[in-house]
Amino acid sequence: MTSEELAARLKAEGLEPTTWGNGPGDRYAPHEHEYDKVLVCAEGSVRFRLPSSGGVVDLAVGDRLDLPAGTPHDAVVGRDGVACLEAHLPAGRLASICRHAAGTW
Repeated sequence: MTSEELAARLKAEGLEPTTWGNGPGDRYAPHEHEYDKVLVCAEGSVRFRLPSSGGVVDLAVGDRLDLPAGTPHDAVVGRDGVACLEAHLPAGRLASICRHAAGTW
């Protein structure tokens, strides 16, 4: 699925996605947000760690991560870099962390 098709799917849900990307091996330190976040991997791959639970979520092209506000997480970009679509929702709209495999959301 192309980035445009993934963005269209998010827009069909009433979301307004923006894009971001990083190079191979780039890292984000642990942090959290005051809003709910929906992430979709459009190119490459990225690994999110969830320190509070010890969980790990790997995203490849087409995979989606729903991340409720206040969820501590960090990220490491895969060997080919990453491009993601991201949409924000008011805190409390997402009940739990949920990974959706490509083609299932």
